[in-house]
Amino acid sequence: MRWRAGWTLAALLVVPGLVFAQDTRPGLAVVPFTDGGSYGQEKEDFEALTIGLQQMLTTELAANANLRIVDRSRIKQVMAEQDLGASGRVDAGTAAQIGKIVGAKYVVMGGFVDWFGDMRLDGSVVNVETSEIVKVQRARGDREGLFSLVVELADGLTKGLSLPPLSRQALQERERRSEQIPHEAVRLYTRAVFYADRGDNERARELFSEITREFPEYTEASEALRQLRSRS
Repeated sequence: MRWRAGWTLAALLVVPGLVFAQDTRPGLAVVPFTDGGSYGQEKEDFEALTIGLQQMLTTELAANANLRIVDRSRIKQVMAEQDLGASGRVDAGTAAQIGKIVGAKYVVMGGFVDWFGDMRLDGSVVNVETSEIVKVQRARGDREGLFSLVVELADGLTKGLSLPPLSRQALQERERRSEQIPHEAVRLYTRAVFYADRGDNERARELFSEITREFPEYTEASEALRQLRSRS
């Protein structure tokens, strides 16, 4: 019987799934947003929104514990390696390609239009297996309420996936943050994320530090600053 016990132990070591439960939650990835034609701010502010909104939406979607969120750095790596989205736009077919590589069930494509302060955010959920768009969501309002628009977009997209709702505590936290975080904090944050994405860590640290001082309720900035400092 000793050989049988040894064989069983070997099987457990070879097949990790027998020991560690796999994460069966549906994976979701968010690709960079596209600017549909915006006016009324500096060009760099709009460029920063393509990456900043991607990060903001990813953070809001991660609040739903029923989703497994793909890290934005992994998406950036795959898009660069596969030369996907080189035109600045990602269609459903390209989104499905990205999703298959990163192991996601769904991919969210986003776009925005800012017409002198009248802001519109669009989001589409692509089923990676079929390349079909299964949910379209829009949020529109004043630029000053951009954080609230991102929250609204995230809420609508997750409802379209028939996921269990957020807890009451999580919903209350979302509402509180939506009321507290002003547009200036969001503008600085999207720029900081944009600079960090381009490797300009010094400028990113400066902006994250400014946000942490002036808008301490925007905790994503302090966490991003901590991560940047840990890598330097």
